[in-house]
Amino acid sequence: MTDVRAIQEHMEVIGADGVHVGTVDKVEGSRIKLTKKDSAAEIEGATGSHAGHHHYVSVGLVAGVEGDKVRLSATAANAIEIFEEEA
Repeated sequence: MTDVRAIQEHMEVIGADGVHVGTVDKVEGSRIKLTKKDSAAEIEGATGSHAGHHHYVSVGLVAGVEGDKVRLSATAANAIEIFEEEA
């Protein structure tokens, strides 16, 4: 399991396929909070509802931390489908 403490602000989050998912804002408990401005709004297939607010990714999806990137075990498209959104 990846050491969550290795995940730092401004790291890029990428899917298992290498596609950009977002940018780390911070880790909150068992979730990675992505920045609002870069929270998968640009990924093909993402709908307008994904823009303009924070999204969260479970740390359980983290496959590893490689340099300044957080690699997920799910593809970018799959990660977007299971985003948790801020209330």
